[in-house]
Amino acid sequence: MEKFEKLTSVAAPMDMINIDTDMVIPKQFLKTIKRSGLGKHLFHEMRYDEDGNEVEDFVLNQPAYRNAKILVAGDNFGCGSSREHAPWAILDFGIKCVISTSFADIFYNNCFKNGILPIKVTPEQLEDLMDDAKRGANATLTVDLENQTITGPDGGEVKFDIDPFKKKCLLEGLDDVGLTLQNEKKIDSFEDEKKNSMAWLNSAMTAAE
Repeated sequence: MEKFEKLTSVAAPMDMINIDTDMVIPKQFLKTIKRSGLGKHLFHEMRYDEDGNEVEDFVLNQPAYRNAKILVAGDNFGCGSSREHAPWAILDFGIKCVISTSFADIFYNNCFKNGILPIKVTPEQLEDLMDDAKRGANATLTVDLENQTITGPDGGEVKFDIDPFKKKCLLEGLDDVGLTLQNEKKIDSFEDEKKNSMAWLNSAMTAAE
């Protein structure tokens, strides 16, 4: 998993509450188990009309936000079903940080497992950040995970809280597999010990073959 340390980008404003995972990635795109290729379907039903043409007014179709790596959204982001395809689609599009006042628990935890930083802020802070984001290409936000700050285009700073363990995993680029592999030597040692202490089982298995 790619490390998350500091990110500076235009932020796309989605001033909506209760953006659920079906809005993030509709059910018809859940057939794949690949993490790539889903970005083109992100917010599909809002980004495209019935003929597959882009909806000009949708924020991610606007020139200023096509390459946004930060999303500023309303309360209760990621609610609905627990599909992990939602963070896959967000990351594949290029968004690495989502800022909101609150997140659905499963979506929130899935973000960390996929290299996305979900940041919880107060309603007052979100209002300020949303205003910054609406300024378009002339305004960028800088998210500094190590120092747990969001710096606006005018130098204003927002502090945010994060679980220390989740912070460590993002900074070091560790997903569940990466965490397990940190103990690879201990795992190998345990397996060797079991093979030696249960040689009779190995012999029986060989004979059965």
